[in-house]
Amino acid sequence: MPDRAPQPVDRQLPTDEARDLISLVRDIAQREIAPSAAEEEDAGCFPREVFTLLSDSGLLGLPYDAEYGGGEQPYEVYLQVLEELAAARLTVGLGVSVHTLASYALAAYGTKEQQVEHLPTMLGGGLLGAYCLSEPASGSDAASLRTKAVRDGDDWVLTGTKAWITHGGVADFYTVMARTGEEGPRGITAFLVPGDAEGLSAAVPEKKMGLKGSPTAQVHLDGVRVSDARRLGDEGQGFAIALSALDSGRLGIAACAIGVAQAALDEAVSYAADRRQFGKPISDFQGLRFMLADMATQIEAGRALYLTAARLRDAGLPFAKQAAMAKLHCTDTAMRATIDAVQILGGYGYTADFPAERYMREAKVLQIVEGTNQIQRMVIARHLAGPEGR
Repeated sequence: MPDRAPQPVDRQLPTDEARDLISLVRDIAQREIAPSAAEEEDAGCFPREVFTLLSDSGLLGLPYDAEYGGGEQPYEVYLQVLEELAAARLTVGLGVSVHTLASYALAAYGTKEQQVEHLPTMLGGGLLGAYCLSEPASGSDAASLRTKAVRDGDDWVLTGTKAWITHGGVADFYTVMARTGEEGPRGITAFLVPGDAEGLSAAVPEKKMGLKGSPTAQVHLDGVRVSDARRLGDEGQGFAIALSALDSGRLGIAACAIGVAQAALDEAVSYAADRRQFGKPISDFQGLRFMLADMATQIEAGRALYLTAARLRDAGLPFAKQAAMAKLHCTDTAMRATIDAVQILGGYGYTADFPAERYMREAKVLQIVEGTNQIQRMVIARHLAGPEGR
């Protein structure tokens, strides 16, 4: 395998603290994540000990308030941390993004009492979260979800099945969207459900083409009882909470996608510099050089796009359109870049001896999760031309 070390991404960071943070993340990624990534992904091993380390290092609550154990970092910085982690192993980068998504409803819509009680352990106490919106029959059409929550005195009883849940079966808490009222988006409410709640169980994880170390499973709620104190936001506000969370979550997916794409580019550049044909490195051939140049350009454009959206979010300005654009562009870029990396490595790229084929398999799912790229196009078009069927 090529032994030429890739050059770190030259990042424009707002503070010395942020630069120190990126240095810490790179050190953890190089020492604790990357060396075992290929072997553990091939074996389907979930790296729970890595998430414990990240929690101990203050990296599971970066965009949240320091008052509750968060890192109080702007999204501009948090997303670049995700990119670094995803470049080392997507299971880890995506896992941090999902945990952040699962914590969002409580951090943004919970009462002060709820936040004081739950957020410190969620953000820095070694816990890991999951986000439960999709169902077997409601993916893109999330407002048609069927999981029910029925009031019983001071409690709610949740019954139904959630699907495609990252960390399903290993999470310590689940942010669950359930129907408490009328059909459609106005009848949905959010709940914080403990991972050990009686009646909650997970199916056998899905067998996936990539991202094998990250468990994705159906989560069954069979009469799960939670107190009203675990309801997040108002009754009927759950769908609005879910959409708000996904705007931020899509930026996390965009950053992870650029991490995978950058890793693929680094692998391709390293291989092309070391591999010789016809008496010279294959990086001297113009056709291949153009492929590398196109990969690098699209990656830089994607990074700029997600950072622009993040800076809008940090400034308290609308960013939903830019988040959808970033998710669309960055995940499509990851797919193209990983395919090209396999092509540049030739036959070796198709073998598991090199990571390019793993990057390609992993990139595909990023075009699907947290809103398919077809849904992102619908979101962008609505911002440009208004809702359909007016």
